[in-house]
Amino acid sequence: MDTKHNTQIQPLLNIMQKLRDPVEGCPWDLAQDFKSIVPFTIEEAYEVADAIERTAWDELPDELGDLLFQVVFYCQLATEQGKFDFSTVVERICAKLIRRHPHVFQAQHITSPELTANQVKQSWEAIKAQERADKLQLSFLDDIPQALPALKRAVKIQKRVAKVGFDWPELEPVVAKIYEEVDEVLVEAKLVASNPEHYQPKVLDEMGDLLFAVVNLARHLNVDPEQALRQANNKFERRFRGVEHCVNQSGKAFEAHSIEQLDGYWEQVKRQEKR
Repeated sequence: MDTKHNTQIQPLLNIMQKLRDPVEGCPWDLAQDFKSIVPFTIEEAYEVADAIERTAWDELPDELGDLLFQVVFYCQLATEQGKFDFSTVVERICAKLIRRHPHVFQAQHITSPELTANQVKQSWEAIKAQERADKLQLSFLDDIPQALPALKRAVKIQKRVAKVGFDWPELEPVVAKIYEEVDEVLVEAKLVASNPEHYQPKVLDEMGDLLFAVVNLARHLNVDPEQALRQANNKFERRFRGVEHCVNQSGKAFEAHSIEQLDGYWEQVKRQEKR
């Protein structure tokens, strides 16, 4: 495969500049600001992840291009406001990568023994911790973005506090915490069922604790909860489509089936998957 090592970013920067031209630009692009395009950035990142998980390699360059365009869009907005430009972004990430990979870029480390991936990760985290200390952060959690998806933010919070020893070393108390949170959810749910005026937000609070505890178990098992949940969503969708197929073959409306019949179809679809 012929790799184009001399691909330039400038044509894309020129297109973005043209789209934002006050006279000849696109009305939609001109109407955007930093905050308005954040949802699109998140969406594009998920579309990249989706293409990778589906091994849709033909689609991936397009999705990566869409994500790169988001970066260019932010840089154009920043350029217009005199904050920074694309070269600033490139310079910052280059400096960060060199700083966090001393085993690769610093001459005195070239002849050191080969490092394991785990040792490199520990070094990376130590350098990040020093960077946070240099910024005079008041809390270990200060630089965890509020806008992260809740599952990912929970993982980051748990990993951060674990680094300073606030963590269980074994699985047993992690699992026990999940059972404890399930019991507390059920207590609140029963109170709501018996008294609709009961404090509903308490159920929300307990459900949050349960989800946080489940994320903690995933972290201890080195499982990405976001990826695990996406896979579970895909599996459920695939099986439910199988149930729909069974319903259509039965000649009866979906609503005419009992939950026992539908569950029977579900089990039939699961058995077919295992063949």
